[in-house]
Amino acid sequence: DSIPEGETPHTINLCGYGDLVDSMKPGDRVEVTGIYRAQPMQVSRFQRNLRSIYKTYVDVVHIDCIEGSFMRSHEETENQNQQSGTQTEAVEQERIELFKKLAQDENIYDRLTRSLAPSIWQLDDVKRGILCLLFGGSQKKFSQSGEGRFRGEINVLLVGDPGTSKSQLLQYVHKIAPRGIYTSGKGSSAVGLTAYVTKDPDTRQAVLESGALVLSDKGVCCIDEFDKMSDQTRSILHEVMEQQTVSIAKAGIICTLNARTSILASANPRESRYNPRMSVVDNIDLTPTLLSRFDLIYLVLDKPNPETDKKLAQHLVSLYWSEVPSVQDFIDQETLRDYIAYARKHIHPVISDEAKELLVDGYVKMRRMGGNKKTITATPRQLESLIRLSEALARMRLQETVKEEHVKEAIRLMKVALQQAAIDPRTGTIDMDLIQTGRSASSRQRMSSLVDAIRNMLQTKRNTMLDKLYLEMTKQSSVEVGRDEVKEALQALQQEGFITLTGDIRNPAIKRI
Repeated sequence: DSIPEGETPHTINLCGYGDLVDSMKPGDRVEVTGIYRAQPMQVSRFQRNLRSIYKTYVDVVHIDCIEGSFMRSHEETENQNQQSGTQTEAVEQERIELFKKLAQDENIYDRLTRSLAPSIWQLDDVKRGILCLLFGGSQKKFSQSGEGRFRGEINVLLVGDPGTSKSQLLQYVHKIAPRGIYTSGKGSSAVGLTAYVTKDPDTRQAVLESGALVLSDKGVCCIDEFDKMSDQTRSILHEVMEQQTVSIAKAGIICTLNARTSILASANPRESRYNPRMSVVDNIDLTPTLLSRFDLIYLVLDKPNPETDKKLAQHLVSLYWSEVPSVQDFIDQETLRDYIAYARKHIHPVISDEAKELLVDGYVKMRRMGGNKKTITATPRQLESLIRLSEALARMRLQETVKEEHVKEAIRLMKVALQQAAIDPRTGTIDMDLIQTGRSASSRQRMSSLVDAIRNMLQTKRNTMLDKLYLEMTKQSSVEVGRDEVKEALQALQQEGFITLTGDIRNPAIKRI
């Protein structure tokens, strides 16, 4: 953070001994006190001659974590308290009393929403979703029943037009999360996100170096320009976002690393502007398997409206005034960060019986929203997301049990995200197939009826051309049919073995077998 202008950050080896070993974790921001030493090096193991350039390192005397890790384990915190003495305990106790007083405020949820990125105007539901990501759900391990571990981390995707402050939100979350990594889609590679193998300069042996996702373990990984990532880089995220691990098998090193991280990503539409006539999958160049792993998908659209435009302009201009803003009901950044850290460390909510029934009813109602047996409006992944969101909302109020109000707000947040991201542009109804498979139930039904119509037409004709077939289809059909749709239907018939396509790609010859 304090690098002089125009200089690249330098790396140096640190040597710590005794109690200093394992006193910090990768990804922590630390302040190191030590002695800068120079050590002579032999030219080779078989010669006593020394090199003219000495090897430099820092002999560490003391390590101080500047921003104590968000997610340290309880034992580590207790050990630190024993070493630091009674003074820090008194300060900590004072902070805990402040947090408990904040949690008793009835409007704490709205205050936290206002305090998250206060320079960004409105986007309240998006901020609430990001708050849930920061607080997170509680970890669930069912080792006795053999069902394994379920993730408690929440993943959020922001999609929208340029200039809607998506990157600003990501930068703010990166600042407020003491353990977190910020990367850009174009500047990230597969090995940079997971782990890479390098040779140690001294021993010449293969050494495993952690990437961004492993370094942000139990933290937040902010990925900007998510749509500009290469397919190879994106394929790695499948394992990280559901299993929360990174498997490596390179240069004789075979291991599985923990990557229990929440992913906050932002993406721009394919044509720069979001097209409301197309689905989310068509607008963003992302695979449906990856989209379905996000708990909340928000569309941040720039819609012209004279009233909101005027308020936004007044808010932006007021940021450049020297006057203090009129609204002072904010929680400062440092207190907010410590409040989130305290909630994640000490509060582990349990679902009550009333909340359990409401979760089941809410999920069943969401399944009924389609009104059609072929349309899927919610999947078990959405139910798991509801549980995680409810636990995060309970953590915000430092409550140990998930109540009905938390479940109601979680269902509302889920519906807001679904209504934006999973609406079928043809029918106007919510269809989870858009996110799960990339194609809505209505478009699948339309395609199957088009295939049947072409099959019936080709029963009378044995040979024809695409252009002729397309003209006949447009004359006979009452609904507008696109040329690409006819091509897709012909390819489906070719895969069935009903026809063969030969000749020019743009206008192929169709022959019935």
